[in-house]
Amino acid sequence: MQLADLGAEVIKIENPADGGDMGRKVGPFHLGPQDSHFFQSLNRNKKSVTLDLKKPAAREVLRKLAASSDAVMNNLRGDLPDKLGVTYAHLCQVNERIVCSHLSAYGRTGERAAWPGYDYLMQAEAGYLSVTGEPGTPPSRMGLSVIDFMTGLYSAFALVSAVVQARSSGQGGDIDVNLFDCSLQNLSYLAAWYLNEGHVQGRDARSAHPSLTPSQLYRTRDGYIFVMCNKEKFWPALCHAVDRADLAVDPRFENFASRFEHRQELCTVLDGILGEKDTAEWLRIFAGRVPVAPVNDIGAALDSTYVRENGSIWSTPTMSRPDFRVIGAPYKVEGTELPRRRAPSLGEHTDEVLIACGIPPEEIAALRAANAI
Repeated sequence: MQLADLGAEVIKIENPADGGDMGRKVGPFHLGPQDSHFFQSLNRNKKSVTLDLKKPAAREVLRKLAASSDAVMNNLRGDLPDKLGVTYAHLCQVNERIVCSHLSAYGRTGERAAWPGYDYLMQAEAGYLSVTGEPGTPPSRMGLSVIDFMTGLYSAFALVSAVVQARSSGQGGDIDVNLFDCSLQNLSYLAAWYLNEGHVQGRDARSAHPSLTPSQLYRTRDGYIFVMCNKEKFWPALCHAVDRADLAVDPRFENFASRFEHRQELCTVLDGILGEKDTAEWLRIFAGRVPVAPVNDIGAALDSTYVRENGSIWSTPTMSRPDFRVIGAPYKVEGTELPRRRAPSLGEHTDEVLIACGIPPEEIAALRAANAI
């Protein structure tokens, strides 16, 4: 979808035998028997073509599509791309420059190649649940499918990079990205701390940064505010903003090391100060001076005046909901209006796309009669 938002022609291949992408059936909110809010949020600006790749005739159609495409991407279980003919070895005969991008749970090789896998499982195994939530509570996953989203972006980045190289060299190939590897990749500095120092990072109270402070939740009169003084210059700025310049030169709080050593004392001091005003008042005082944010629920986040004024909500009318809205693309391309088409209905573009790649109407009818499309 990210590539489609930026103008790429993305043709989504769905199996007509099982009702297409399972996301069409994911609740709790539906727009019809083969459409849902979930599906619309992830599939705008794409075309849908139905192909049952278990049938030889459908695989032949895929080869014709690949002949004029830059890339073929799949998110199949690791042992299936070769069986369904979507690897470079199967498609290079029709297009030597084709890039075959494989997004799987654990990769196409090794003992887990045939394993199914999902975001929450990756969060669990890669340690994310051990650093999320409050100390002393059960392990907690992140509230969003962060591994799915990150792996999709890694895969899109790898695909575009491979296409650039293929256009230069004339040679395509296979490229693999998997959920598990990406979940490990994003352990980043926490992994470096363990691999080199044996430090196992756990959970800190109030979602605190593991080494910088003040960088966590603090109490206000009506709730919480998140403060992140992640550069030294922001601490004195905060002290002056709350009319406590003395704290900036207090030996307990004068630099990152001393503040971290006295973090609980600092938390108590800031709770006392910030508890004197509502969160909204502090946001006005700190605006542009100290990095802070309100602690919203999903509704408050989306109803934010800033979100509305920033154009972050797009209208993408569906066939059953002319008022349907989604989060828009995060890109701003000067002089260009990004496409804003709803997600497609199942097989909506099958005839259009097949005709465009040279398949005559009578052959399309025969494919349909054979349940290949």
